[in-house]
Amino acid sequence: FQRSTSDWGYVGDLVEDDDKIGLYSYKIQSTITSRLANTMIQAKMVNNAKRPQHIVFDVQIPKGAFIDNFTMDINGITFTSQIREKSEARKMYSQAKAKGKAAGIVRSNALDMENFKTEVNVPPGMKIQFELHYHEMIRRKLSSYEHLISVKPGRLAKHMEVDVRIIEPQGIRYVHVPNSLGDHFDGITTISKGEKKAHISFKPTMTQQRKCPTCSSTAVDGNFVVQYDVNRETTGGELEIFNGYFIHFFAPENLDPLPKNILFVIDVSGSMWGLKMKQTIEAMKAILSELRAADQFSLIDFNHNVRCWRDNLVSATPAQVEDAKKYIQTIHPNGGTNINEALLRATFILNEAQNLGMLDPNSVSMIVFVSDGDPTVGELKLTTIQKNVKQSMKDEFSLFCLGIGFDVDYDFLQRIATDNRGMAQRIFGNQETSAQMKNFYNQVSTPLLKKIQFNYPQESVSDVTQSSFHNYFGGSEIVVAGKVDMDNLQHLESIVTATAANAELVMETLRDVEELDGFMKKDRYADPEFTKKLWAYLTVNQMLAERNTAPTAALKRNITKSILQMSLDHHIVTPFTAMLIENAEKDEIMLADQPKDPRRGCCSGTLGLTPNAPNNKGIPAWANVTAVPVSYTPEQRSPPVSSLSINRVDNDPHFIIYLPKSQKNICFNINSDPGKILNLVSDPGTGVVVNGQLVGGKKAENKKLNTYFGKIGFYFKSKGLKVEVSTKTITLKDGSYSIRLSWADTGHIIRKQLLISVKKDSNVTISVGEEMSFMVLLHRVWKNHPVNVDFLGIYIPPENQLSPAAHGLIGQFVSEPEVSIHHHRPGQAPEKPQATMEVKGNKFTVTKGLQKDYRTDRVHGTDVQCWFVHNSGKGFIDGHYRDYLVPSLYSFMKKP
Repeated sequence: FQRSTSDWGYVGDLVEDDDKIGLYSYKIQSTITSRLANTMIQAKMVNNAKRPQHIVFDVQIPKGAFIDNFTMDINGITFTSQIREKSEARKMYSQAKAKGKAAGIVRSNALDMENFKTEVNVPPGMKIQFELHYHEMIRRKLSSYEHLISVKPGRLAKHMEVDVRIIEPQGIRYVHVPNSLGDHFDGITTISKGEKKAHISFKPTMTQQRKCPTCSSTAVDGNFVVQYDVNRETTGGELEIFNGYFIHFFAPENLDPLPKNILFVIDVSGSMWGLKMKQTIEAMKAILSELRAADQFSLIDFNHNVRCWRDNLVSATPAQVEDAKKYIQTIHPNGGTNINEALLRATFILNEAQNLGMLDPNSVSMIVFVSDGDPTVGELKLTTIQKNVKQSMKDEFSLFCLGIGFDVDYDFLQRIATDNRGMAQRIFGNQETSAQMKNFYNQVSTPLLKKIQFNYPQESVSDVTQSSFHNYFGGSEIVVAGKVDMDNLQHLESIVTATAANAELVMETLRDVEELDGFMKKDRYADPEFTKKLWAYLTVNQMLAERNTAPTAALKRNITKSILQMSLDHHIVTPFTAMLIENAEKDEIMLADQPKDPRRGCCSGTLGLTPNAPNNKGIPAWANVTAVPVSYTPEQRSPPVSSLSINRVDNDPHFIIYLPKSQKNICFNINSDPGKILNLVSDPGTGVVVNGQLVGGKKAENKKLNTYFGKIGFYFKSKGLKVEVSTKTITLKDGSYSIRLSWADTGHIIRKQLLISVKKDSNVTISVGEEMSFMVLLHRVWKNHPVNVDFLGIYIPPENQLSPAAHGLIGQFVSEPEVSIHHHRPGQAPEKPQATMEVKGNKFTVTKGLQKDYRTDRVHGTDVQCWFVHNSGKGFIDGHYRDYLVPSLYSFMKKP
């Protein structure tokens, strides 16, 4: 894979953005050999600025694809890759970093489209080439194979090319390339199709790439999709044997779908407010219209409570379907998220229907679960929810999960779906949400076969691997692969007998092995190891699924060892391996690392051509203040002016507002319900929003359930950036782009001059130049604490340059009100004197006491004196605290 960038062969002017980075070439080549796609993405770039700067290679690959190679060439310095066991690779990376060698890190996230990203610090005038290779099995969806390639160069390319070749020994029935990149590129794609081969080419010129004739930005931003199907026998079976491996594709056609018993479980918590809910409703109305008369169904919607449209399954008559649509239309999202109770209610309905004999023996039963967030109410421990659902479903039904947007814990949805004979899919919260949901439903809701059994002769076949979802699957295809004894082929004359609930299908003939061998060896594009790679692909994926549901730790360890060995043998990046990327001298090193916990995948590091010391520039000093505790004296008129002069919200939640002019700290608590979202800052002038979502304690104390901030969202409208800080992860979102850090990391993210700095298991600081900054503090509690949960505190300096239009529970005090505190008098407790406060025309009693600042001591905190306003800040804040409730984590609020 070594390349040279000394002569790229491209001449003429490059179109550059303001950063003076030019893209010479953006090339994607994909070859599909009998359903196995090998894809290469290559970018050639140059830094034409007069200063060093970072050049980013950021691509998306389909979920489930295996990266098998990545190379870079920087002005003739070639970096090549090798696969190592993860701990060994991390150790080598750490050693290189400790020795002052240039070291960076590349990670891929387990999303529907995984991100592979790296940054390289490139000197002026220097060229760089990136090249990524991955392979995947093309899945059959709705009677065709679909190959999806993400094409997002980010800028105009001097040379742009997407080249796809299809080689199918079975013969190609048709090839179709939908206009998925938009009407802008209508007529540019060319397709040539033969009997067993096809070639698709997409080569827009630089002029054709432009968004408009005078634009310097590219219109190439989306997915290039190729759909095709192969010629198939009426039996639906296809067997290919090559180089010691066999692949059996089984996709019978023209069979009537089995009746369905289906429960839709829909999240209607506050975070679903707005476009997500609107599109979910539209999609559900369309899905309900596709139910057949033989189907039975019901609807469950849930937030902190669970509601059933019907308490039992009903037939999908036109009248019932219409009534369900009307019910869906009345949903208004609000409140928390009680996932455990919602799923258990759904399984109860299915179990009861089965016990009462209401289900057709030839029908299939399933739950379709739609959610966009983590649980905030009821059972919060994900492993417990998974266990509860598994026990309740008893391997009788299937669970299919749709994760809406970037907020959802997709790894959990995958585990719980795989555990219950289903599958999960991420649905991105954009204008395509409705179409994505309907497409997913069409895949999972048309089961052709209920049960299927393959009988292979042991004399000639070994190490057989069958693709997932073989008991209940969505009308697509079952793929079986294994090793075969080429000297015992006579045993394969009748290799497969398949029995199904609604058909008996027998494989008729064996493909001529010699004919296939000759065809493959003649074609220069065909992958000679396609059967071996497909077998390895299926085997590793099956073992990953088995590991998720392993009943014992010992079995899980054994499966892990097998996955690791397969990964090393076949040179693929899995959750247990990492890819080391080194130059020839091995003095510069990078690490491609797919985390076991996909929410921890995130940030690319930086590979510099010379070692650089850590740069903390831009992190505000107040975020790492060393403070002296304030001692309490009853006679003290006001707290001292110090580095503790800051607005903060911490604990359950306590607000401490610092008023600079009067040098006073004013405190109040807000008591609301779990799942509610409070607006802290809403500034239409600067376009900045800060909101916090409440999470409840595990149980009530003294008949009161304490609430804390479990998530805090930041929206910087002018930059189009959203930052979500939860007790698990820190996520930066820029449109469809997302990058994520975990609290186990220490590192920085910089995007559009927004700096996010994470200190491991401690705090995260978000800064926008010198204009404003925020710090979020993490509070961990004992894992098995009977009452408390992990929570967040937020600290905001009053010097932040918000506009006079700012509002919110904290933002309103940008314009400091006149406060008078007088008539000091003893309180009920000697250490808590009282006084009368006058502010905004209101007069009420306040109590002096101590609150905590946890920046310097997260366990005990630092005492801060303040005047406490009772009744949720009534009289001190504008209006009532309920006026500050907003529907989503990034919503602006209206002034009360």
